[in-house]
Amino acid sequence: MTVTILASAPEQQRHQDEPNVHKTRRIDGKAPSVTRDVSFGAVESVSENSRWAMKENDLVSLDGTRETFAEGANPVLETSQWAMKEIDLVKLNEEGIASAARYIHSQMQRESYTPRTWRTHPLHVCPTEPFAWDDPSTRACLDWIFLISSLNFSFWSEYEGQRGRYGVEWRSSWDPKSEVVVHTGYWSLVAAVDRALEEGIPITDPSFYASETRCPDELVEHVFRPAAQSVEGIPLLRERIAILRQNGAILCEKFGGSFYGFIRAFRNRYHDQGTALQLVKMVTEHFPSFRDESTFQGRRVYLWKRAQILVAEAWAAFYPPSAAEPHPLFPGSSGAAISELTMFADYRVPQILHHLRIVTYPPALAKRLRAHAPFPSGSPEELAIRTASIVAVEHVRREILRIVQEERRADGESEGEEEVSSVLIDFYLWDLAKRAEGAPDGVSGVETTPMLPIHRTRSIWY
Repeated sequence: MTVTILASAPEQQRHQDEPNVHKTRRIDGKAPSVTRDVSFGAVESVSENSRWAMKENDLVSLDGTRETFAEGANPVLETSQWAMKEIDLVKLNEEGIASAARYIHSQMQRESYTPRTWRTHPLHVCPTEPFAWDDPSTRACLDWIFLISSLNFSFWSEYEGQRGRYGVEWRSSWDPKSEVVVHTGYWSLVAAVDRALEEGIPITDPSFYASETRCPDELVEHVFRPAAQSVEGIPLLRERIAILRQNGAILCEKFGGSFYGFIRAFRNRYHDQGTALQLVKMVTEHFPSFRDESTFQGRRVYLWKRAQILVAEAWAAFYPPSAAEPHPLFPGSSGAAISELTMFADYRVPQILHHLRIVTYPPALAKRLRAHAPFPSGSPEELAIRTASIVAVEHVRREILRIVQEERRADGESEGEEEVSSVLIDFYLWDLAKRAEGAPDGVSGVETTPMLPIHRTRSIWY
């Protein structure tokens, strides 16, 4: 089966894995107008001038309306705050935010959870230290992160918690002596890619996966082959293959066949003064499959889950041993300015946010979640859950920053400039959610509400 990616106008490039327009029921007496533009366009339709040519902080909607954001303002947070308020379905719980912020801050300190924690995950591909641009591990790590982020979506299963769900059989780490296990969820993607590399398949090389000759569909299917116990394959395989082809072609045609080349272009564009948010914007400018956006009541809502996590993972992978050292990807005077990024609105972190009482759901929405009802991509309920999660983690971030400043004053220290980021909070919450999956009562040590199932949306965006 061949998936064809059709060219369209630059501002109409989305991936067509569900209907373009959803006519939705009323919510709390409102009849919102929601569209989800889900076709992503061909390489040749990505214009250098299509999204950012006017001004650095301008974005143009489908109807040609230009929206300008303040310097350093993330369109994801700005438009999510608006959409959450307009949809008026998911609420923030300020008492729960305060309680969870104290718990998260305490646990992250106790566990020494820092950006460097990324390097401790046993399946991750890490660059050699000390860092060097000409070290082969630098390019290898960047290409690995780019491939993983390109395909980091939709791992939930109808067989959640059962042996039959999609899984990949490989070792528990890169250590050849580690035990062989079956990895599920996001880790099934990572394990499949690592296994392929060990088998001599250069699956992280854009020039390889862009080529249908060198890397035919059947080989990609082999890379993601399920464990013997699985009764299903990886979700959205054809869409994943189409994304591989397109992203690989863009890197080969414009950036020397590597995400390493893309980072070099970013550094040149911003004269080594670029920030993480500027890199996110450059990713969405060039790669249609990273443009995770919806339209609500005629206004574009930017979510950018995979674009932000791509940049955040690169930031963490290359985070220097000492915070006093310049970050090699963001060596400018502002550094990465990582606190400008938001959390990554998926289906797992919203689940733990509700469990920790950070957000609250109306009874009708909770009932649909318990019934495992599907939520179409871009529907009001799905958009409400995702945008509320973005806003909620920002509130948690600000509360943790307040706690840190109080601690510094109590210790007689000057308040200083603390960089508390939604990125690191998201990393921690995702790990916490995965640990809580198998616990009968969920998270302990903080007041919680019973864990609800994840919201089920099958799409390429998350």
